[in-house]
Amino acid sequence: METRKGNSTEPLSPCSPRTRDTLPYYGLFFLSGFPALLYQIVWQRALFTIYGVNIESVTVIVTAFMVGLGLGSLAGGKLSTARGLPLLAVFGIIEMSIGIFGFFSLRMFHRVGAFTAGASTAKTGLVTIAMLLFPTLLMGSTLPLLVAYFVRLTKNVGESVGLLYCANTFGSAVACYLAAVFVMRTLGESGSALLAATLNALVGGSALLLGRITNRDYQPNSIADEANPAVMIRSVPLAAALLLSTVLGFISLAYEIVWYRLYSFASGGRASCFALLLAFYLAGIAYGSLVVRDACRGKLRANPKGAASALVALMLWAGVASFLVGPALANAVRYVGYQLTFPFVFVGASMLGAAFPLLSHLAIRPIDQAGSKVSYIYLANIIGSASGSFVVGFVLMDHWPVQTICLFLLAAGALTAFLFSLYTRAHATRLAICGFAAAGLAFFCSDRLFSNLYEKMLYKQAYSAALPFRHLKETRSGVIAVSEDGVVFGGGMYDGRFNTDLNHDTNGIFRVFALSSFHSHPSEVLMIGLSSGSWAQIIANHPAVQRLTIVEINPGYLELIPQYAQVAGLPHNPRVEIVIDDGRRWLLRYPDRTFDAVVMNTSFHWRAHMSNLLSVEFLRLVRSHLKPGGVFYYNTTGSPEVLLTGATVFPYSLRVWNFLAVSDQPIVVDKERWAACLANYRIEGTPVFDLTDPTQRANLNEVVSLADTLGSEDPAREKAMEWGDTIRRRFSGKRLVTDDNMGTEWD
Repeated sequence: METRKGNSTEPLSPCSPRTRDTLPYYGLFFLSGFPALLYQIVWQRALFTIYGVNIESVTVIVTAFMVGLGLGSLAGGKLSTARGLPLLAVFGIIEMSIGIFGFFSLRMFHRVGAFTAGASTAKTGLVTIAMLLFPTLLMGSTLPLLVAYFVRLTKNVGESVGLLYCANTFGSAVACYLAAVFVMRTLGESGSALLAATLNALVGGSALLLGRITNRDYQPNSIADEANPAVMIRSVPLAAALLLSTVLGFISLAYEIVWYRLYSFASGGRASCFALLLAFYLAGIAYGSLVVRDACRGKLRANPKGAASALVALMLWAGVASFLVGPALANAVRYVGYQLTFPFVFVGASMLGAAFPLLSHLAIRPIDQAGSKVSYIYLANIIGSASGSFVVGFVLMDHWPVQTICLFLLAAGALTAFLFSLYTRAHATRLAICGFAAAGLAFFCSDRLFSNLYEKMLYKQAYSAALPFRHLKETRSGVIAVSEDGVVFGGGMYDGRFNTDLNHDTNGIFRVFALSSFHSHPSEVLMIGLSSGSWAQIIANHPAVQRLTIVEINPGYLELIPQYAQVAGLPHNPRVEIVIDDGRRWLLRYPDRTFDAVVMNTSFHWRAHMSNLLSVEFLRLVRSHLKPGGVFYYNTTGSPEVLLTGATVFPYSLRVWNFLAVSDQPIVVDKERWAACLANYRIEGTPVFDLTDPTQRANLNEVVSLADTLGSEDPAREKAMEWGDTIRRRFSGKRLVTDDNMGTEWD
């Protein structure tokens, strides 16, 4: 580390005045990263609630964030070139502006969403970009502004970019971690947004105050700066740096998408999983930036060949480490919880994150317009990141398994490193040579490394090579696995069985047959969620059903259903219509469709985004789609909060084991009608019960005896029917599930 005295340079001590003076600003940039990621988590969550969590909506929302950050980078770079502009004051005003927007953001989203929810993907994209453009543009502008400011102090691009990028990214990492373990659960969406807005105001006000106290704003470069060879180290043209930054951004975000797919499966889709993954990913990037900062003010300060060689080695080992995260996770979760494997992500991300500041150091000199040129490299990185997210998440995952995608990324990284080494004539260091060898070894050993990857992540301690999946379907909407005995796992959690035989009820299908006990004539039915198709097959063959509309988010199930005889005829049933869409989004898109019954075999209440289908707001939405006397019948998976919410929103309710039927009109259980319906029930011509068989007659009587539990002394027992007034008494004091508090997802 050095300071200037005229035309000379001399070492700076760690406690030099310049070092001490810059610490408050790095602290501010750390704090500014905290609300930025809180906003991202909250805003994405709120927009997913409005526009759905299908892959199209996810891609649109992520792209909107990227567009705003990229344009903001350009705007910040342009501002940084203005002579005499008080950069710290501008930074403070930007932070306060973000805070003002954040304070009103959720209310604005919900008002706009009320008019646009259910719109086409194109319209959704335009509206989302319009809503997010202002705040994300402001967020993207801050890095180029502060880089321009700090390069004037450090005379070192790599040091400035490295430490600023580290401070801001580490702040974001801390935000993600706290969001996962505390903030989202305790404060909900609105409280988290308010916390973020308060921090913006604190950072903005502090920046304005510090700017007035220190009076160290932008000053033109001196002749001494231009004459000093220590700052003249650029060895990569800006155009080449932009191309490389794009490729590196593509690879980085592509790996993040892959890692989230794997960690989501290993965790069973827990809501906190994404926030924790992002926390370690960002912490790794921050650490990598910090290491580069130290190197750039040390031995790489005026050593372009050494910096280029370091970047080549870094790209190679980043590719190898990132490639191995999946296999390492799959093997580790057999012995430890998935939360203890996030250091694998940290290692891969730290190498990926080190590339950006090192590339900036190679391509930009302090005497250049550093803030402006960093903004171009940052923009290129964002373009690459958005492309990586789109190409991998939206396209490749529909055609390639995870192993092939990882091989593609490994090869792309190694090829990029090789071409860059040729272009810059970087020295073939021992570290780089070993990196090429490690990449080649990982490539050729990939089959062994990725063998039974999903089986290991699902079965964990119970994994055995003798238990391979019969079917494994990977789509951009998720991963579906089917065991040899017909058990379906969606996204790493139990999702039913291929079974419609009530005499051998292995999947609790008595619950769907129970629809006849409290609804006399469900002629038009909506079913949200398809899974194995077993429940849909039963409803489609109900004697009274004339039309069944099924909304399913993952088209992969449609490819599995024809392979199982019990449900193979479902897609060809003339009474059945299957739509691929998000359930809530579909209801908003078709406000005039009404039904006698809406059936939903919801997954576990604690999984990510489940409260979108269990909240007060969703129940009111379903109510608007029920015909007079219509019933909403759905799986609460035993959650007291979910049971209480349904029994509170609707005046009449009935629990059937862990299912809840709710209606605006009295629900009447008719045991005789139910028994008569089951006696005449046929699935594709085959009777559900053969009444000539004494065993099956006994089975029928056992099923309908569930109605007798309504008068029992213990209505709270698990396999029973229970009226809503008892539910309200039993769970009085529990909170209702809302879109804002997200139910039990973050517990």
